[in-house]
This record gives sequence, structure tokens and C-alpha cells, in this order.
Amino acid sequence: MMGFDFFLAGWAVAALLMLIAWVVQWRTEDAGVVDFTWAAGLGVLALGYALLADGDPLRRMLVAALASGWSFRLAAHILVDRLFDKPEDGRYQRLRAHWRERTQLKFFGFFQAQALLAAVFAIPFLVVALTPRQPPLPALVAALLIWLVAVGGETLADRQLAAWRVDPANRGRTCRAGLWRYSRHPNYFCEWLHWWSYPLLAWGSPEWWLTLLGPALMLYTLLKVTGIPYTEQQALASRGDDYRAYQRTTSGFVPWFPKKEVS
Repeated sequence: MMGFDFFLAGWAVAALLMLIAWVVQWRTEDAGVVDFTWAAGLGVLALGYALLADGDPLRRMLVAALASGWSFRLAAHILVDRLFDKPEDGRYQRLRAHWRERTQLKFFGFFQAQALLAAVFAIPFLVVALTPRQPPLPALVAALLIWLVAVGGETLADRQLAAWRVDPANRGRTCRAGLWRYSRHPNYFCEWLHWWSYPLLAWGSPEWWLTLLGPALMLYTLLKVTGIPYTEQQALASRGDDYRAYQRTTSGFVPWFPKKEVS
């Protein structure tokens, strides 16, 4: 099977998963399941590519372990943080209110667009799985270190924020604990950083440049689409001046030492 055939097969799998998710959304009236399915679906694609491609076994084993480990952790976090006994995410509530007529048909198109996006995001996994020779040791070590720092940092940031939220004394206040002292979005930064593991795992491949789709698309999504813009809009609406002060003193993305508030 050629690379493009793998891509089409991966897209078909993602489309099937999103079809199932759309049916679940129809029954539960909670479109947040699309985020869970997108995250978990990338892990499914990584495992499938690693199993079926004919590249170097070490690269295939590593992309299966790293990509699925990242994917399933993120999917589990979304399931617990956004879906279990939670109202539908405000983004999807607004879509329902905006669409009104033929809402389910439009959600079907939205879910299938996410399937295509998942297939595109999984291209770095496919490139790694198809690369024939073993990766050079420095690239392999660098990929593992980046993955450990990024996924470990994202997990830590999620836990620090969850611990902050359960304390009633912090209601209406912005989390500045741990990694959140150095970045307003340390989880997003670590999410983006994680995608640099795959260009390193694909080092030596003629299609290496395709792995840059991962960090490039994720950076654009986080900075311009559904990541930081939506999150900060919600934070300003709920925390007002406290969050404005946080914006003035704390880096928006890349972790850095906070500025002193000027009175």
C-alpha cells in the first residue's frame, strides 16, 4: 500500500469514528464528543499505521507508543474534564443557536470536517511509519526527550488547574499556580511542543517535510482558531479584571518569568 492509499484509509477510519460520534451527539445533544473522538482517533490512526506500514520496526514501535500515549491521555482528560456530568461546551451551544434549521445535518458536516482534519494531523505518524531505515540516535533521543517534557508538562498543567478549580476559595480567580505562573496556556504550549517529536522520529525520510504539518497546524489552531482566542474570551467574561491583570503580567504562550504589575 502506497502512502496516499494509507492516507485515504486513515481518512475513512476517521470518518467512520466521527459518524459514530455524530450519532452519539444526536442522542445526547452534546457535541463535545467530537473533541474526544478527534483526540482518540489520532491514536487509533497511529496504531493502525504502525501495524500496517512497512517502515523500520523501531520507528513504527516508537510512533505507536508516543502518538497513542499522547492521544489517549488527551482523550481521557477531555472525557473527564468536559463530558462526564458537564453541560455542553459553550462553542457548540452557540452553534446550535446559530444554525437553528437543519442543525443535525450541519453537525454531520462539521464532524466529517473534523475527520478530514484528523487524517491530515496524522500524516506525521504515517511518514514515520513508512520510513525504512532506523533513525539516527541523536534524533531518537531528542524526540523522546521532547515527548516526555511536553506530555509530562501538559499532564502537570492539567492537574494543577484541576486542583485549583476544586478549591472553593479560588472561585472567580485566575490560576497562577505552578506552570500557570509562567504561561497563560502552558497546556497549549506543551501540546504544540509535543508535535515536534515526529519530525525528529522521521529524520532521514524523503517526506520528512510533511511532518512539519503537525506543529504548524497545531500552532495555527491554538493561536488563531479554537485554542487561545476562545479560552481567553471565556476567561474575560467570567473573571474580568482579575484575568486582565493576569494577561498584563503573564506570557500568552511560551512560558517565561512573569512581569511585575505596575500600579
